[in-house]
Amino acid sequence: MTKLPTYLVPSRSAKRAHYDRESIDPILDEALYCTVSYAADNRPFSIPTAFVRYGDKIYIHGSVGSHFIRELEKGIPVCISVTLMDALVVAKSAFHHSVNYRSVVIFATAEKITGHAGKTEALKWITEKMVPNSWDYLRPIKDNEVAKTTVLAFSLEEAAAKIRTGMPSDDKEDELLPIWSGLIPLPKRRLAPLPDDLSLNIPLPPHLL
Repeated sequence: MTKLPTYLVPSRSAKRAHYDRESIDPILDEALYCTVSYAADNRPFSIPTAFVRYGDKIYIHGSVGSHFIRELEKGIPVCISVTLMDALVVAKSAFHHSVNYRSVVIFATAEKITGHAGKTEALKWITEKMVPNSWDYLRPIKDNEVAKTTVLAFSLEEAAAKIRTGMPSDDKEDELLPIWSGLIPLPKRRLAPLPDDLSLNIPLPPHLL
């Protein structure tokens, strides 16, 4: 973008804003869900949903009968947000407590993916992001399942990342106070899979190890 829209420029901590894909893409690739916000029938809506980034777009899916999906496919403007929380920032004063985070905000309108092959491919991307290497292990998706699903794509042309890292920023006069300050990390990890009753005697497949 040669000139940033005003809504992409933060009013505070502008130095934390990033507009390059090298900053934006890794955040989108790590996050498992986004929140899509829009207005319909003179009411605000904000819906969390799974997504995947592929190339210069992100993709979501939903039932063809979903009110949420049917509104978005009209091409109304939406704001999509993603946030990864990395650590609590504990300062010597409550005023300077903060959070280390990585976030992305996207302004876009939906592009409906209409072809069977394109929809199936996007559903594969979403599935592989949620559970890597699982698509070929699973029962193949049926044509009627694809037909019952709407896939929407959103351009990353108007997207911005905002990132905070590092230790607390205490006031100079507070730095020698005998009060603990630092970080409380918030690790994100997947735990061991738990089988349902139908899978108790089925070996765990390699892609879930």
